[in-house]
Formats: sequence, C-alpha cells, structure tokens
Amino acid sequence: MDKFLLEMKNIIKEFSGVRALDNVSLSVKEGEIHALCGENGAGKSTLMNVLSGVIPHGEYEGEILFDGNPVSFKNIRDSEKQGIVIIHQELAMIPYFSIAENMFLGNERGTKFNIDWDKTNKDAADKLKVVGLNESPYTLVKDIGVGKQQLCEIAKALSKEVRLLILDEPTASLNENDSRNLLDLLLSLKKQGVTSIIISHKINELSYVADVVTVIRDGCTIETIRKDSPDFNEDRIIKDMVGRELKNRYPLYEARTPGEPVLELIDWTVHHPLYRERKVVDNASITVRRGEVVGIAGLIGAGRTELAMSAFGKSYGAGITGTIKISGAVKKLNTVSEAIDSGLAYVTEDRKGNGLILSESIAVNTTMAKMSKVSHRGVIDKDKELEVAETYRKLLRTKANSVSEPVVSLSGGNQQKVLLSKWMFADPDILILDEPTRGIDVGAKYEIYLSINELIKDGKSVLIISSDMSELLGVADRIYVMNAGRIVGELPRKEATQEKIMAMIIKSDSEKSSTT
Repeated sequence: MDKFLLEMKNIIKEFSGVRALDNVSLSVKEGEIHALCGENGAGKSTLMNVLSGVIPHGEYEGEILFDGNPVSFKNIRDSEKQGIVIIHQELAMIPYFSIAENMFLGNERGTKFNIDWDKTNKDAADKLKVVGLNESPYTLVKDIGVGKQQLCEIAKALSKEVRLLILDEPTASLNENDSRNLLDLLLSLKKQGVTSIIISHKINELSYVADVVTVIRDGCTIETIRKDSPDFNEDRIIKDMVGRELKNRYPLYEARTPGEPVLELIDWTVHHPLYRERKVVDNASITVRRGEVVGIAGLIGAGRTELAMSAFGKSYGAGITGTIKISGAVKKLNTVSEAIDSGLAYVTEDRKGNGLILSESIAVNTTMAKMSKVSHRGVIDKDKELEVAETYRKLLRTKANSVSEPVVSLSGGNQQKVLLSKWMFADPDILILDEPTRGIDVGAKYEIYLSINELIKDGKSVLIISSDMSELLGVADRIYVMNAGRIVGELPRKEATQEKIMAMIIKSDSEKSSTT
C-alpha cells in the first residue's frame, strides 16, 4: 500500500476576515510528484506557506501530518529540520553575496566558529553542476539574471537533507529547454526518493512531470486527478482552474498592416557593468513599427533583457554604443525619465526588485510612472488615483479586496497585473514587455494578450521578450532571434516555428565555434 508522506486536512486560513483557504485538504504519496494548480490568488502559495511554517501553527485551522505524525511548525527552520524545503516564486537571495554564500546561508560548511570556504565553494560547484548551471560559485548573485537565480535556489534546496521539495513556479523564468532540464531533474530526484510538490501554471509541464494534480479555486479544493485517469488532460485541468472552458489560449489573430518605424536600435552594443571587457549585446539592430507586436526569442543569457534595459534610458550596462531612433529621430536617452518622456515604457521581468514598491498600495503603484496625470501643481488627487487604479483592476481582473491594499499582500501573478497596469496607465507609444506572463495562470494570460491587442488597435507598438516560444508564436507579428548578445535571425509570423527558432540558435553557436 502506498504511503502518504504528507496529509493536510481541512486547512482554513483568513486574512483580515477574508477566507483565503476554506477547508482545503491535500494528500501526497511518498516518492511522487504532486502538482498544485489554480488561478492567481486561488490559495496555492498560501497553502504551501502553511505547510512550511511561513504561516506558523496557531495562525490557521486544520491538521498537518508528515510521515504519519502530527506537526506544528512555528517557522521555516522547523519544517526544514523535517526535510521540507520550499522554493518561493519570488526569490530571496542576497544580491551582494556570492552564489556559494547564498547557497549555504544558515547551513554553513565548517565548524560553529569557522566556516570552511574551500568546502563551501566546492560543494556549491557540485550542486550547480546538478542543476546544469555553468557559473562560478564565487559569482555575486546580483550579476546573474532571474532565471539563473532560480536555478541557484534549487541548488540551495538540494544542499539540504530534503525529503519533500516544494517548488512555487520553478520554471516561470526559464526557457523551454531549461524548463525541460529542470523537470527531468525532478524526475531524477524522484528516482532517488525525493517527493516533490510543484506549483505551476504551465499545464503542458504538469502533464509531463506530475503523477497527480490537485486543483484549487477560490481557496477550495476542486479536484484531484491522477495521471492514469482518463480525466488527466489539459482541457479538464484548465476548466477546473478557471471554472469554465477556455477554448483558445491566444486571441484570434487579425492580420495587421504596421506603419512607420517607431523604435530603431542600430548597431547597439552593451558591455557588462562590472566586467567591461564582456559584451552582453553585440552590434544588435532591431526595428519596431507602429501598430505591431515584435517578439525577441532566445535562451537564458542571450542578452534580451540587457538589450531592452539598456535601450530604456541606459538602465543597464556600460560602454553603450549605437544609435536609437524614436519615430525617425535620433535620441540620447541617458535616463529612465528621458525614455518615458520619449514614449517608452519597460515592464521588467523582476517585478519585486525593480518594478513595484511592495509596501505601497495598488493605487500608488498603478499611477507612479505618470503621476502628472493624477495631480495638479504637485498635489495628487487621491480620488482620481483610486478611480484610475480601480479601472485597471477591473480591466485586468486583479484579485484584491481594494486598490488601497499593499501590493505585497497580492499573489505573484496579481502583482504582475499591477505592474502591467502601471505602464499601461503611462500611455506609452512603445511598450517593452519582459516576460510579461511569468507566473500567471492561463486565464489571466489571455486577458493580458487581449490588452496587448487593444494597445495595438490604439496605434501603440509592443516589443515582447519571452522564454515561452509558444507565447511569441501566438502574439507576435515578427520575431527576432537572439543568441550570445547578437541578433541571429528574424522570422515573420507566417514562417515562424519553434524548430526554426532553435535551428537559428544552434547554427549561430556552430558558426561562433568555427571562428574561435
């Protein structure tokens, strides 16, 4: 008979009188991969916070059994002592510490009075190899991207004596190749006896890796489906998540006739801010026309984010050279303010670090990029600010009791909606979206795609960076392919396929190898 490693029974959790979890139950068998899915704000992360002690015993109702024994964790250290390790969607690494220092923080190698740095760095290097990350353990976390930080968090979890590994949107920042490698890693850990709970909105990934799926909607358990059941399919899971059938993942495409160029980057080169000899963008040229959606595809480290941030008022990089044109006019955009005034907006992939002020309200965050639209002579019209925020809350269906709530209280996906609202309110001519649907459920993604189409109908232009190739194929009119800092190809919508994109990347790697 299969043994349950984890049983959560009738869990109830309320925040300010609002029931976030309503008698939720979850049973996980030892040695299986159990998927937890649902819309943003459904209660998935809250349930895992209860399990891991982030929400301590006494602040929720219900019972938790681990390995057959009742447990009552007061904090995350208590759960880790039992072998329960959680990796949150919002990463919590210390930027100015090295990868190795972050990996063993609180779990130091050596004695009580003396850290063994040789062992620390050697063990870190070993774990980095396991997750397929080719980085030195001495590298500072601030010098690697969000995707690589995610892999570091997983390596950190593996450095502990883990029995139950909880991953909250682990592949949200990864491209398809790296995502598949991570899922294969979970399957490998399963063979070694590690049980996993994975929270994800990528239903195709759950179909690949999960033994069983539990769907949560509005704080309630809707259904648990095992892989050997005929009901284990994407359409059924999506219907359970959103409460209705979702026939199309992307809005029906309407052929567009783009206008004149509104954004041109010509021979654009960017050097790493610390390692000045290293080019992160190498002589790249792209054009975005009025009324079109242009995608940039590429693997992690390709230079896509660096390209976008450097163009947005030189908010990243050093030794930047090349020409930027806005509506045909050469511009010198040396600050973010100058970029915004020229009609650019940039929705960052790092909403927590650079996109939002988490302690402030939804209303404040929504209007902060263009406060002149809700103020007069430097005095903010609070009623107007609330009205604007409420309009965008309804437009993007952001789950919140009030726009006066602090953003930190929202789920990751709903924070992403606030970030998008912020830049839509700024009314830019050119909106740069960097991983805009990372960590967002399928229903919410569809609403964001509709919003992109509305911007295009209004004569705006969108440049979208995404590690999800199917997303680019579903929304973009043209796709640039980027690899190792260079633009290595361009495909119109009708010719673009995942195979062609990957072929361009592989070909550019081969050509680079043959010349070195």
